[in-house]
Amino acid sequence: MVDLIRLLPLSKDLGGGFTVRRLLPSAQRQAVGPFVFFDHFGPITAQPGDNHDVRPHPHIGLATVTYLFEGAMMHRDSTGVVQRIEPGAINWMTAGSGIVHSERTPDDLRDRAHSKHGLQLWAALPVEHEEVDCSFDHAPAQSIPEVRIGGARVRVLIGEAFGVTSPVKTLSRTLYLDLQIEPGGTVELATQEQERAVYGVDGAFTLGGVEVAPHTMVVLEPGSSPGIRSESGSRLVLIGGAPLGHRHIWWNFVSTRRDRIERAKADWAAHRMGEVPGDSEFIPLPAR
Repeated sequence: MVDLIRLLPLSKDLGGGFTVRRLLPSAQRQAVGPFVFFDHFGPITAQPGDNHDVRPHPHIGLATVTYLFEGAMMHRDSTGVVQRIEPGAINWMTAGSGIVHSERTPDDLRDRAHSKHGLQLWAALPVEHEEVDCSFDHAPAQSIPEVRIGGARVRVLIGEAFGVTSPVKTLSRTLYLDLQIEPGGTVELATQEQERAVYGVDGAFTLGGVEVAPHTMVVLEPGSSPGIRSESGSRLVLIGGAPLGHRHIWWNFVSTRRDRIERAKADWAAHRMGEVPGDSEFIPLPAR
């Protein structure tokens, strides 16, 4: 593996000084498997008075996938779901024909310093499921299968790998792994998804003998089974699955059709997409 496709993060300020590293979409690659969006936030220490709340906002045509390493957030959506999200759990929200949700700091953490660290991804929905009813599914940390492979602990967050299967249900073939490699450890990525990429969460690693810096995403060659090694120990995630083809992406809307995004824009501007019960705030439609 000499000519690796490396995706480097762009910093995005989500407001209130809350900055994320965005890997997807990128100029080099819109998607890996169904995943069209990849944000890594933290680790940071939020102080009392920091406002990192994400006010109610809409989505169509995708599923949000939230996974925390540290901290907690409170999810609320227009279906009436209220769910505290904590480390190790997988939270899959299917937007489909349209959903509105917020992600706020839990009340018990607002008045004290606390850590925030995690990932939020979007998975595009297959064209035949773009307009499914919206829903929210929570898989608690203890339900996620974990195995030891070589010098690594692997949690199979979504999909099937290394002989175990995640309980998370998806609408297309999807893979999402959390790999904690011990110092000097090696693991072989013998997964057979059509598209895959590896991201270094907190440390450098070598992939097929090639050095990769932290916070870099590397797209793997189809059919390859490269070995990953970390001298100092590092955490990685692997994403992948069956490609779904090109998507139009505008703000929080994903669709195979431009006209569908235009309709979603008009619906949100006219307050026709619903609301989060008990939360009168919202993020206005951007000017561009």
